Amino acid sequence: MPMTASQTGMAVQSDSGFDAVAWPDDAIEVGLIVDAWGVKGWFKVKAYSSDPQALFSSRRWLLKAPEVPGPRTLGHTLQLPPLLKITAAKEHGDVVVAQAQDVVDRAGAEALRGARVFVSRGSFPTAGPDEYYWVDLVGLSVFNRQGEFLGEVVGLIDTGPHSVLRIAPTGVTDEAAQRLIPFVAAFVDSVSLTDRRITVDWGLDY
Repeated sequence: MPMTASQTGMAVQSDSGFDAVAWPDDAIEVGLIVDAWGVKGWFKVKAYSSDPQALFSSRRWLLKAPEVPGPRTLGHTLQLPPLLKITAAKEHGDVVVAQAQDVVDRAGAEALRGARVFVSRGSFPTAGPDEYYWVDLVGLSVFNRQGEFLGEVVGLIDTGPHSVLRIAPTGVTDEAAQRLIPFVAAFVDSVSLTDRRITVDWGLDY
């Protein structure tokens, strides 16, 4: 089975606007509500993964307002519910459409536009052999076969056929200093989430 990495966002903590809901420590951002769908309270969600299973893994979606509210969201971001109890969700083209308790019409769905969707990492489906979630790979140390430290995973790029690891020296944010290593078995020897280590066939001078 080819080595693959499913996308997710980064873990975040609750802010003061959402104290009414106990956020799990492993809350992960997985999507963005982009618009209403139909007239019965359904809404569209842009998943942060080409495989939106993280959205389907939980019926409890936690919401946060946009980091930078735009003109379409500024008027209602303070009224966002902190939690949606999802009653139905399905793929529809390149988005996921969902319905939640207490969102009964188009106006209610439109009021959710711009909300960021989080779910508990613990609810994610178990990854298969040689499959990993992006959020689990970010921060891992990367060494080559000679034991030389190449840096830490600071992100991934989705190229379609496979993912690419973005690796940077510790504390370095300059993208020009990053190494890009395809996340495929030809270059990645092993991944240990327990040891927080990835071993690759990659030279220091590559």
